[in-house]
Amino acid sequence: MKTFTAKPADVEHKWVVIDAEGAVVGRLAAYIATRLRGKHRPDFTPHVDTGDHVVVINADKVVFTGRKYNDKRYYRHTGHPGGIKETSPRKVLEGQFPERVVEAAVKRMLPKESPLARKQFSKLRVYAGAEHPHEAQQPEVVDFKSMNSKNARS
Repeated sequence: MKTFTAKPADVEHKWVVIDAEGAVVGRLAAYIATRLRGKHRPDFTPHVDTGDHVVVINADKVVFTGRKYNDKRYYRHTGHPGGIKETSPRKVLEGQFPERVVEAAVKRMLPKESPLARKQFSKLRVYAGAEHPHEAQQPEVVDFKSMNSKNARS
């Protein structure tokens, strides 16, 4: 028997649309990261990009479980001494770019700092509203919330 290894030229990337309205952020991000890496496919190869293009709509309507909406903290550093900044999901979701909550959660679930991870992350498109400009690719609609009762909060 030989171990199958996918070649980049042989991989066919599908387009998927996920409606994030009412979806739990961590579960949604884990599902998206799996689709971006291609781990849902039988021909998954760790060093080849076998994942799909993922379009997320209604990213401004995601939810957190427990008290994470107010209590969770996102940290970043400016690079200067004492330059640590913090914010909460509430401020980000109510701010100018609410899609950054989903993008940050997915990015942290992908492999760290490699050209392959950057290529896989570039196949993620997140939109705050219900409209997206990718209808020409004929994306397949995935009903993420009906996969498990814990995927959505009411």
